[in-house]
Amino acid sequence: MPKYMYQFQSPTYIEERIVDDTGKKIGTIRIKPVSVAWKPANARDYQTVSIDDFITWIISPQANAKKTKS
Repeated sequence: MPKYMYQFQSPTYIEERIVDDTGKKIGTIRIKPVSVAWKPANARDYQTVSIDDFITWIISPQANAKKTKS
């Protein structure tokens, strides 16, 4: 396995189910050290983007992302 530029200590990925206000699942997001993946509810496959592409997109004006204080 190739050495990655970014790593988690443990686990190898973080996965969370996203639900609406009624509790209905709308999808799953999976975050890895090298990528972010999204799978809509009832979908079979994930759509994946590299961390570098995600960073480029999220800080671009087209993403319309807002800065927040955690």
